[in-house]
Amino acid sequence: MYLSIFFFFLLWAHALTLKNLNYSVPEEQGPGTVIGNIAKDARLGPEQIGPGGQGKKTNFRVLENSAPHLIDVDPQSGLLFTKQRIDREMLCKRNPKCQLSMEVFANDKEICMIKIDIQDINDNSPTFPSDQIDIDISENAVPGTRFPLTSAHDPDAGENGLKTYQITRDDYNLFSLEVKSRGDGSKFPELVIQRPLDREERSHHTLILSATDGGEYPRSGTMQINVKVIDSNDNSPLFDQPSYVVEIPENSPPGKVLIDLNATDPDEGNNGQVVYSFSGYAPERIRELFSIDSRTGVIKIQGEIDYEESPVIEIDVQAKDLGPNSIPGHCKVTVKVVDRNDNLPSIGFVSVRQGAISEAAPPGTVIALVRVTDKDSGRNGQLQCRVLGNVPFKLEENYDNFYTVVTDRPLDREVQDEYNVTIVAKDNGNPPLNSTKSFTVKILDENDNVPRFTKSVYLLQIPENNIPGEYLGSVLAHDPDLGQNGTVYYSIINSNVSGGDVNTYVNVNAANGAIYAVRSFNYEQIKYFDFKILAKDAGSPHLESNTTVRISILDVNDNIPCHSSTHFAE
Repeated sequence: MYLSIFFFFLLWAHALTLKNLNYSVPEEQGPGTVIGNIAKDARLGPEQIGPGGQGKKTNFRVLENSAPHLIDVDPQSGLLFTKQRIDREMLCKRNPKCQLSMEVFANDKEICMIKIDIQDINDNSPTFPSDQIDIDISENAVPGTRFPLTSAHDPDAGENGLKTYQITRDDYNLFSLEVKSRGDGSKFPELVIQRPLDREERSHHTLILSATDGGEYPRSGTMQINVKVIDSNDNSPLFDQPSYVVEIPENSPPGKVLIDLNATDPDEGNNGQVVYSFSGYAPERIRELFSIDSRTGVIKIQGEIDYEESPVIEIDVQAKDLGPNSIPGHCKVTVKVVDRNDNLPSIGFVSVRQGAISEAAPPGTVIALVRVTDKDSGRNGQLQCRVLGNVPFKLEENYDNFYTVVTDRPLDREVQDEYNVTIVAKDNGNPPLNSTKSFTVKILDENDNVPRFTKSVYLLQIPENNIPGEYLGSVLAHDPDLGQNGTVYYSIINSNVSGGDVNTYVNVNAANGAIYAVRSFNYEQIKYFDFKILAKDAGSPHLESNTTVRISILDVNDNIPCHSSTHFAE
């Protein structure tokens, strides 16, 4: 098994690491086969090792899995393993690239993007649709005349797939075999007449067609060809051109005419009446996508044409007359599928920050990791992505259609404590298609506001001779923070009043700021005094502010007039 690793670092709180892990595993491995060790291969950093060299408890959470029935990850050990036997041919058909993908969140900080290549093994032999076929060939067929043969099928891929054909048991060297390739790399055989045939000398020939793959230990399959040499008419149908190129937009409706082919045969009667059909070696998929009118040669669409499935389609057509011993004519129609903007952009959240984000988080703090894709090609698949609306978040493009949602400016919970973040992805098609996807971000309170008094100076008055404990007035400070961060406590700052401790004159209720007299005041002794009250929140660390309070003593008529002399004039 093979492993390659690519690292990409992002800022996420302290550090979020995005890692690409590429593995390969041969097909046909049984359940429980270990493909790789994510914990080891992702090279988890030293911060994940506890005191004394003991590893902290690791956890692995699968975010996405393209084949959950085939592969999985052990949540504790991080071992990547097979759940059942993997058959590459069943999984990927003839696709040259067979790959599974996973996204794993390791230890709540490592995002592992995993790709597993399923390696083909040579476990299939080429096979023909039937054990034998019959071919009628006119003795008048000239050397060089070709007869398409049925293709063999080998579900293996690459070098293990079908490589070549050969013909045996040609005792008279009358025939040869030519192997041709289609645009997709698949091969098909054609029987070629090498020398003139003589029905009177020999009317039947039996040939063996062998198909061999390219595996290290090649496998092969055979089919018997029964050639009957018979009399036939003189001329074969001839197409106007040996090949045609047609462009059609994908998703063209069924019934739409693809092309009107024409082949002519100068013979008369049945010998000149032409019928059209797909060649014998045309793949079944061609017959699913297209129909051909046997009389007119008109090819129409009957299946769903999808550019993403096949941007180029090759159709092999033959024309035969209805005379005896007909020799078919052939042409190839190459269909170029024009991509249409028929796929919406797809937005997927690889990971979104769990819980609230602190309002003290600096700009550039990562909130989410997003992948945006579009199955279309060219401009239709080119994407523009952004965060919708006037919110303090933006998208930063990373690589391979990955984006991070980050804070764009400082946050303030007291202004807004929750945001609905909507991502918009729009392609460059005409008309463009767009998709949106949203998630919620809650803002966590920090102790970032100082308690603020409603006044800078509070002026309170009380008549002299008051009762100790009498209510004088209140101060009030506001703190917009939440919980303990916004809970305000009041206290008097130590100072002296007329040589005495201020706390012997007044006190303040710590919870509500109410001020009470501790003693009875005498205007004739003190007319006013000032002191400061402190407002402090319960946050950690706490924040505080203070204000000045002036108590004015009001005079009352509590003294009898007193004369300065005891003698009065008569």
